[in-house]
Amino acid sequence: MLRRLQLLRAQLNPLASRLSQDPAYRLRSYQEVEQAARLGFAVDVNQATVDDWLRLPGLSIRQAQGLVRLRQAGVQFHCLDDVAAALGVAPTQLRPLAPVLSFCYYDEHSGTLPRLGLNQATAGQLCGLPGISPALAQALVQERSRRGPYQDLADLQRRLELAPDLVQALMYYLRP
Repeated sequence: MLRRLQLLRAQLNPLASRLSQDPAYRLRSYQEVEQAARLGFAVDVNQATVDDWLRLPGLSIRQAQGLVRLRQAGVQFHCLDDVAAALGVAPTQLRPLAPVLSFCYYDEHSGTLPRLGLNQATAGQLCGLPGISPALAQALVQERSRRGPYQDLADLQRRLELAPDLVQALMYYLRP
């Protein structure tokens, strides 16, 4: 059943097909960026490789290499403005890429998991969090797609009818 659903989705959305068949597919336009975001595609800014950056339209190889060198030197990007500053461009120039940029935070010294953006995280990223099953991760993403972004963790709890204990655990791993 799942396989049939995936085939139907690929037929209805050629970009979904290209992204699933070619893990190195390069988005060709800002319109494809928006479509890819709706499909759950994201680039984790603080773990992106040169190849990851080059999947996005408008970035040169030198820019991608510079971002990766900064990350390897310990710089973490917290928002779109940080990436723009590192590239020496206006934030408005990068704004069309915002739908697929995911700003996860990593603390190399404490061994903690990243804090994921509640409204940016993909189902795959959510599955890595304690207490999140693949089914729950998918439900979270589907509810967000269907009814819009979550306002906060309380909104998430209400909409998905989550147990208070689970929300209490997740508040250390998710940010609005």
